Amino acid sequence: MLVILDWDGTVCDSEARIVACMQRASDRAGLPVLDPSAISNIIGLGLPEAISTLFPEAHSQQRADLREYYAEEWLGARGEPLPLFDGVLDTLDQLLCTGHQLAVATGKSRRGLNREFAEHGVGHLFTTSRCADETASKPNPTMLREILSETDLPASEAVMVGDTEFDLKMAAAIDMPAIGVSYGVHSRERLHDCGPLKVIDHFAELLSWPPLVP
Repeated sequence: MLVILDWDGTVCDSEARIVACMQRASDRAGLPVLDPSAISNIIGLGLPEAISTLFPEAHSQQRADLREYYAEEWLGARGEPLPLFDGVLDTLDQLLCTGHQLAVATGKSRRGLNREFAEHGVGHLFTTSRCADETASKPNPTMLREILSETDLPASEAVMVGDTEFDLKMAAAIDMPAIGVSYGVHSRERLHDCGPLKVIDHFAELLSWPPLVP
């Protein structure tokens, strides 16, 4: 089976840094500094879509400035690599050892995901990946369709794993099984409303889902 993973909030614990960078970038762009919960809510969307959701009244130049400032703040904030959630590396290794393939479908940019791959030394684990600046942003299912096309698999032989309704709605749009993770940015109740097969509390619980059990 192909296990398609969201990155931020599912594999990588990046919420606090994303929120802080967006708040600083917003202030620089002359836009309101929003509450952390509002910013957390849009994690998973591509950056243009996230900005449009957060600041629907902003004019085009403010949005362009905010994109530039956010990128600058993100690069400037980088010190130690952001941590992966507990159990991620061992679980990925076990999935590969039992014959499954791995992929990533993320709202990050390609440059951002490649940097994360390099910092954690995990890029080689994934058969393929899609980023929001390469295709349509979640919850549009295009990135999943492209991953399936590249791996020559039907949706029934893949599962989408993510922490937001954007991930789960993307999978539902093409009848792909989905699993939510409760430790990310959207609540368990919100995830359940999207009809996943299950919602797990720890990444390693993926290994207990019957189709992934060796």
